[in-house]
Amino acid sequence: MTTTIETTTRAVIAELLRRIGRGDPERIAELYAEHADWKLNWPEDEHGNAATPWIRHRATRADAAAHYRELAAHHAPGEADTRIERVLVDGADAVLLGEIRQTARETGRAYRARFALHLTVEDGLIVRHHVYEDSLTVARAFTT
Repeated sequence: MTTTIETTTRAVIAELLRRIGRGDPERIAELYAEHADWKLNWPEDEHGNAATPWIRHRATRADAAAHYRELAAHHAPGEADTRIERVLVDGADAVLLGEIRQTARETGRAYRARFALHLTVEDGLIVRHHVYEDSLTVARAFTT
């Protein structure tokens, strides 16, 4: 039986995917709470890599917009293909499983990386964004 919370979670996730597909960072960021728990599978004590500035921890709605702008700026336009294979919803939590296919703008190297994205929705906004991906594969695509 689907609860109202699960219905809301599914609706927010569907809207997030639509907005990501359209590529407007400001509109995507509107779906995030003003303060959100945003983490990537990157060491806590490291603040990212200069070649991959979007791979870092974030905390605010403005950070979310910056993430999507940086992601777009460093990848070849028209060469992205993210495939969502499964969306699992349990109350306010959702897990998306899939594969990212991108091309690094700086090096021209294509890469593929499997991922799991754990999102939590509260009051119609995303309050948790935890990404588990092969960040090493991504970083290597940008290494000259």
